[in-house]
Amino acid sequence: MKKFLVTAFLFTMATMAFAQAAGPMAAESWTSGKFLAHFSLAIAAAGCGMAQGKAVAAACEGIARNPQAAGDIRTTMIIGLALIEALVIYALVAAFAIK
Repeated sequence: MKKFLVTAFLFTMATMAFAQAAGPMAAESWTSGKFLAHFSLAIAAAGCGMAQGKAVAAACEGIARNPQAAGDIRTTMIIGLALIEALVIYALVAAFAIK
């Protein structure tokens, strides 16, 4: 799973870096920057969803094992979820920059 995520991340970065239209015909093709921007955003959103699901599951397990630490675990989880979501927002900004 880790190899898949690293490969997806590197593919997303390469797609965003090289997604530039070369001329009027390139803008009309399905491999234009718009398609690649949307595709890279979809990969980033999928990775974000998997990461957030894993974080919430781990937090729920931690709270179930130690109910006294529920407040600290919840606070740390919310901060982590915000940072995970920020990565998708960065991909969205990059997708807008490509368009």
